[in-house]
Amino acid sequence: MNRKKILIVDDDRQVSLALSIRLKAADYDVDVAGDGENALEKLTASVPDVVLLDMRMPGIDGLEVMRRMKQDPRLANIPVIFVSANAQETAKRAALNAGGKIFLEKPFESRALLEAIQRVLEQNSGVTT
Repeated sequence: MNRKKILIVDDDRQVSLALSIRLKAADYDVDVAGDGENALEKLTASVPDVVLLDMRMPGIDGLEVMRRMKQDPRLANIPVIFVSANAQETAKRAALNAGGKIFLEKPFESRALLEAIQRVLEQNSGVTT
């Protein structure tokens, strides 16, 4: 079975490193983008199975990355899990209304992250649990 590819998009290097270590340990193929512009370049070069997307970043923020993904037929159906320290209801609603599948509030447990990834992968493949 092919390893699933996950793109982590977060401007906080510590967060990206921690997520990358956890996901590689869970046997995912991981790539990291430090900002929205770099994320869009990486998405165009190699389409991942899931995107973990921070909402607040300098330059192009997560919501704008999501908006641009939805405009590209190759990227429009990639499941996106928004991750953010901003737990306000308006931020959660904005992330989900933009097309995000799940919103995880930082900090979160590794187990919650892995469960969220598994859930969106199953939903995307049509498998139900």
